[in-house]
Amino acid sequence: MLKYTIKKLLMMIPMLLIISALIFFGMQATGIDPVNYLASPDMAANPELMEQLRESMGLNDPIIVQYFRWLGQMLTGNFGTSLSTGTPIASIIANYLPATLILSTIALILSTILGIALGIISAVRQNGIIDYIGRILAVLGQAVPQFIIGMILLAVFSVQLGWLPSSGRYSANAANPTIDAIQHLILPVIAVTISMCAVLVRYTRNSMLDIMNSDYIRLARSKGIPEWKVYIKHGFRNALRPVLVILVSRISLLFSGSVVVENVFAWPGVGAELTDAVVAGDYTVVMVLALVIAASVLVASFLLDIITALLDPRVRANL
Repeated sequence: MLKYTIKKLLMMIPMLLIISALIFFGMQATGIDPVNYLASPDMAANPELMEQLRESMGLNDPIIVQYFRWLGQMLTGNFGTSLSTGTPIASIIANYLPATLILSTIALILSTILGIALGIISAVRQNGIIDYIGRILAVLGQAVPQFIIGMILLAVFSVQLGWLPSSGRYSANAANPTIDAIQHLILPVIAVTISMCAVLVRYTRNSMLDIMNSDYIRLARSKGIPEWKVYIKHGFRNALRPVLVILVSRISLLFSGSVVVENVFAWPGVGAELTDAVVAGDYTVVMVLALVIAASVLVASFLLDIITALLDPRVRANL
């Protein structure tokens, strides 16, 4: 198992290098010139000064040299600065990542609890009212885009009823900052939770139904084991494997956030900042944030392989 883990870790290195190269050369292909952001109007009118600035920034070097210089900066923690604001990108990540982590973590916990519980009940009470409700919610949650869910929540609970705020993370001059922060969280969390919960309901239900039709489940029942113990101890424990795969694959969401939901609710997270950087043509921020998101996806993929190997004896047998 240790050899398998080391092998998977080493495989992440060339994958991350390939992704970083795609990000860098892809942004270079856009033709955005950072000198235009940094030069003053007087400097922009002087071609010689513009060329000196470009030379001092190393933009006249071969593109492969620029890539490895940028990669070296990434490895040493020097993420550079934003072209549009001049803010260090490390500070941007530090400011926006906590909001994304809070939103994504709460949504992940809620969707896990609700999705697994509803999936188990739907399987146990197959073709019952709860099963039909769970299946309808699972289909709608996957079929309806997140931005539509977000707009519906805004229209109903913020515009029509006025119960909850429509955007941001805090309100200025709030009487109770804690209550205010929770109120701002509710709608974005619901929007993310619905789509995540839908997938878990479907996978949990289908996995439970497959397990409950197994021979060892019938054997457990024939021994007089209480029905609840059959469902939980023998059924759900063995049905948990594919559900864990889905959960682990969502870890990357903790870092990347939900770009759509963050923009709908003006939530100050990594996803919203990435969108703003793309619109502004701030390619230095786009490259770093894209690389952070890609790295989180690779880590989630690595954990998925390890957990699959731990849960599935057939995978371990081939190691």
